[in-house]
Amino acid sequence: MKITVITVGKLKESFYRQAVAEYAKRLGRYCKLELREVEDEKTPDGASGAQCEQILKREGERIRRFLPDNAYVVTLEIEGRRFTSEAFADQINKLFVGGTGSLFFVIGGSLGLHHTIKERSDLAVSFSDMTFPHQLMRVILLEQIYRAYRIINKEPYHK
Repeated sequence: MKITVITVGKLKESFYRQAVAEYAKRLGRYCKLELREVEDEKTPDGASGAQCEQILKREGERIRRFLPDNAYVVTLEIEGRRFTSEAFADQINKLFVGGTGSLFFVIGGSLGLHHTIKERSDLAVSFSDMTFPHQLMRVILLEQIYRAYRIINKEPYHK
């Protein structure tokens, strides 16, 4: 299976880059992983609702360029469905067994995702009611995908 993770913004901190590289290396034995970054928009302090909408729209247009029409898209959204690690693994496995050859995970920027990307999503996933930095969410997502493959393959992984 091919997994593409599309994110808004670049990883600036070396510790995040190192963690992403480590999970990308680990995932190499289970899937073909592609990491795509799209440019983020600077959000001015005290931005109006209209300004935020324009920022989300521009970021959404950049994300959309990487989503093939027939792609299975999973967006990370606070309002999304929650999974246990085992249920998340089962969901990935069902997609794979059902013939889905590639998954596209999308992580928005500091303002989230434009409604057109949310509407394009086949599955919205939430990892928590808490808000996390979008850079950290890359690490969390990759760790959970790695954990899912370990579970699918009945390999040990700490709980």
